[in-house]
Amino acid sequence: MAPRPIADSYGGYRARLVEELRRKGIKDMAVLAAIAETPRHLFVPEALRARAYDDTSLPVGQGQTISQPSTHAQYLVALDLKGRERVLEVGTGTGYQAALLGRLAEVVVSVERLPELAVRARKALEDSGTTNVTVLVGDGTLGWRPLAPYDAILVSASGPRVPSPLTDQLTDNGIMLIPLDRGTTQDLYRITKHGNELTEEKLAATQFVPLIGRHGFQPEAS
Repeated sequence: MAPRPIADSYGGYRARLVEELRRKGIKDMAVLAAIAETPRHLFVPEALRARAYDDTSLPVGQGQTISQPSTHAQYLVALDLKGRERVLEVGTGTGYQAALLGRLAEVVVSVERLPELAVRARKALEDSGTTNVTVLVGDGTLGWRPLAPYDAILVSASGPRVPSPLTDQLTDNGIMLIPLDRGTTQDLYRITKHGNELTEEKLAATQFVPLIGRHGFQPEAS
């Protein structure tokens, strides 16, 4: 079910953001429409809502950030969703990217390791009219096997390697986007599964928070 439209006073700001993304090379009409229809101001702290439609990343608490809209757009263009997919998102964060995915895919399963962020994301998704996203709390590097397989997987944090549980849960010809931190550089990779074979394509340099979990980085000792 497609997210229901909502009425707000930010439509002009979203339109301006869409035009900025066009100038930066985003041409995919479905992705631009998703950004035009999704109320990003609901997914940022209230004190930062005046900057919600700037093309910039913003802090959201607990050491996490919401990525800049152009980064979300590049991710979504690379996934090339057609509208009927089941998508797994690793790292819900604020829920904004899940909301965008909800406008481009049929079903979205999003896993967040921090319970407080998951609660806030669920509320923002509800307020935004998004009804086809399920937010779960757990170790996203393990995926979410009960609802697998997934046609696409999007990882919103940078890991040291491709987590094998995630590739196991991809459909044949499924695609995963993941930032990988291999010591000196951090780059976004598109992983495509063909039977038991995986192909890697490096897309762009990027900068994300660390992917924490059994198949990612270990949390720092407190």
